[in-house]
Amino acid sequence: MTDAYLGRIGKLIRDARQHRGWTQSQLADALGTSQSAVNRIERGNQNISLDMIARIGEALDSEIVSLGYAGPMHLRVVGGRRLSGAIDVKTSKNACVALLCATLLNAGRTTLRRVARIEEVYRILEVLGSIGVRHRWINDGNDLEIVPPAELDLAAMDLEAARRTRSVIMFLGPLLHRMDLFKIPYAGGCDLGTRTVQPHLTALRHFGLEITATDGMYHAQVDRSVAPVRAIVLTERGDTVTENALLAAARHDGVTVIRNASSNYMVQDLCFFLEELGVRVEGVGTTTLTVHGVATIDRDVDYAPSEDPVEAMSLLAAAVVTESELTIRRVPIEFMEIELAVLEEMGLDHERSAEYRADNGRTRLLDLTVRPSKLRAPIDKIHPMPFPGLNIDNVPFFAAIAASAQGQTLIHDWVYDNRAIYLTDLNRLGADVKLLDPHRVLVEGPTRWRSAEMMCPPALRPAVVVLLAMMAAEGTSVLRNVYVINRGYEDLAERLNSVGAQIETFRDI
Repeated sequence: MTDAYLGRIGKLIRDARQHRGWTQSQLADALGTSQSAVNRIERGNQNISLDMIARIGEALDSEIVSLGYAGPMHLRVVGGRRLSGAIDVKTSKNACVALLCATLLNAGRTTLRRVARIEEVYRILEVLGSIGVRHRWINDGNDLEIVPPAELDLAAMDLEAARRTRSVIMFLGPLLHRMDLFKIPYAGGCDLGTRTVQPHLTALRHFGLEITATDGMYHAQVDRSVAPVRAIVLTERGDTVTENALLAAARHDGVTVIRNASSNYMVQDLCFFLEELGVRVEGVGTTTLTVHGVATIDRDVDYAPSEDPVEAMSLLAAAVVTESELTIRRVPIEFMEIELAVLEEMGLDHERSAEYRADNGRTRLLDLTVRPSKLRAPIDKIHPMPFPGLNIDNVPFFAAIAASAQGQTLIHDWVYDNRAIYLTDLNRLGADVKLLDPHRVLVEGPTRWRSAEMMCPPALRPAVVVLLAMMAAEGTSVLRNVYVINRGYEDLAERLNSVGAQIETFRDI
């Protein structure tokens, strides 16, 4: 390799290491080499084999280079352009992955409408396919048909695909009804710090599930004599733990009460789907769910998940930071009402259409037109709360919005260990974001955005926030290794281009 190419590879490795939060010594330990060798590699002063590059990429969970297939995808963004026209919100990523896990409950055929074509869905489909579940895209690739086998082959599970998604943890609820002994790998996904699975294990213990964690796997054993004798009180009002408890309760032949349950959008979609399977769920939209389970489920069902409020917030933020007039169609308003109330306080000029129903017949939608606005910082801090509070995943978008507003905004992202840290990447693009501690940032606006070339943050929402800021910055920016964005958004660059953005996808050799 030439010295210039070695320097380029070294910079990519350094950026990936820093985004993972590792020191050179930690990377050296993972590779079985010395800190000085890592230092030479990152400075471009040491020859490096493709095998070593691949090992580094595996250690950092970052596609530095790919062997045998196309390399990592990057985005080249020509910023400073105004958006215009209308764009539709896609179906919910988080609902879709929960519904895919829920198909393991059903012996019949499941058809899911307008499923998000994203990497997170593909990973779950890879895992399902590896254990014997057949699927095919139908109706020009818009819908997904899923047919389970009579017996699952868990020994054949695609462990690599399973480790790249946190959603695999939701296999526990359905699988405990199908076998007495099984194992799944540790859950992966975004780098958001330590995220304990203990609340899942505490909830599922009521159904006889006991877990031993060794060698990167959860080893599960089910005691069929154990069943819920009183209400299950979740120790964390989390979305996936609520979904796991629902999935376990769905095939428990009896009544299960779940308290301190999340009532967020993906949980509601799962409840609506379970009702299609013949499971009655009372209290949908509240923190107490009463599930009337059935021992056997064998139905051919057809279900359409609702739209994604976090994607809707992404598109709204895109309009705000680029000072554009944009109509966002099919916005699930009941899951964005607090966000819009805060934005109204900040001075957002917008218009709402009359409400109508999503294809699931339950979720309220409307069309939202956002206009260029002179925003001011909110009086109170921005902080998430469980639904119906401000959505946890919408908090990062307020960093870009606050950077476009006049004054100081305090953002308190208390849920995740280190997601707020990634918001400081906006400083590379001209923002003034001060990190007060791992959970709080202070954003000073307004910002004169500037172009930059940088590595994509390893957390989904901060990664999209960086992309939106690049769209606002005059000049050409490059965002490298955008796999994490593709995990959660379908054709985001192309769709933004359809309303006036100029974003090009490309790969290195």
